[in-house]
Amino acid sequence: MRNRLAIYRSPTEIDSLIHAFQEGSLPRSKWTHEAHLTVALWYFLLSESEPEAIDAIRNGIKRYNSVQGIETTKDSGYHETLTLFWGRIVCRYLAGESHNCSIVHLANGLIAKYAERTLPWSYYTRDRLMSAAARINWLEPDLRAIELPEVSLK
Repeated sequence: MRNRLAIYRSPTEIDSLIHAFQEGSLPRSKWTHEAHLTVALWYFLLSESEPEAIDAIRNGIKRYNSVQGIETTKDSGYHETLTLFWGRIVCRYLAGESHNCSIVHLANGLIAKYAERTLPWSYYTRDRLMSAAARINWLEPDLRAIELPEVSLK
């Protein structure tokens, strides 16, 4: 098993993940939390603004789900609040990192820092985060705010 602190060894591994994600051929078993973080990081690095990155992430996940036959229901599929939550976490991470680092360094650092999938539970009650409303629309956290520094993507 790979060390969680160094999941990627080369930019080619990340490129392969992104390509497979975008064309919808990434096996669902490989669409992990770490893959979600890497895809989000890639879009943030590529985009001119946070809204542009979020739109690309949102549309990419919805497209991937569609190709994979994953339906969005009140209990499964695309989740807007979780997508935006993790997008904000990626923004926070990038604000503290040099953009002169390699994507491998950035992705491995992001995964090492935010590998814990339960982080949203520090911000949301279960009822709020697992609600149908949170799946469809962004809902602000109800336990504590997400502290975000000013972020310049370029």
